[in-house]
Amino acid sequence: MTKKFKDAIKSRRTFYQIDNKSTLSEKELLDLIRFAVEYVPSAFNSQTTRVVLLTGEAHQKLWNIVKNTLRKRISAEAFAKTEQKIDGSFSCGYGTILYFEDMSVVHALQEQFPTYKDNFPVWAEQADAMHQFVIWTMLEDARMGASLQHYNPLVDDEVRAAWNLPLHWKLIAQMPFGVPVTRPGSKEVMPLDERVFAFND
Repeated sequence: MTKKFKDAIKSRRTFYQIDNKSTLSEKELLDLIRFAVEYVPSAFNSQTTRVVLLTGEAHQKLWNIVKNTLRKRISAEAFAKTEQKIDGSFSCGYGTILYFEDMSVVHALQEQFPTYKDNFPVWAEQADAMHQFVIWTMLEDARMGASLQHYNPLVDDEVRAAWNLPLHWKLIAQMPFGVPVTRPGSKEVMPLDERVFAFND
């Protein structure tokens, strides 16, 4: 990383204004993702997270799937606003990273360790969130902007079919990214004294 870890965390923000450009080559993007997947931890070393990189026509195909799905479900007026948001903040980017959880692994662990049965789906999503955060932060370090979207489960079946992905992969999130056009504004942060506590007895 070019920045110190704390600086990279501090700089990571949600970018809605992105362009169809990348500071990284396709190989560098894939290497970044592979690095995160190799080193991000998971409960019981279960390694349930699956990550898919979409660029070029595949990136556009994803957001067309999202739009076509929503067009059938919401009013024309509501869809017009949604389409504007998708075209102006997501599909306009360079690519999208899809985050999945392999539920076949989760179910196998539930059978193997029934005492923790209810915990494994939660732990899987926690591992997925760590992958999202690490990749998001590394993209920021590479001078890229991203946001995290959740059009699942509405689009899950069609997304899996489009790229012939296993049925037992559960879609968790979509991360469109590209070179930032503008910086995001300031955000409100709750007082840390209301969120962080320490005890020593």
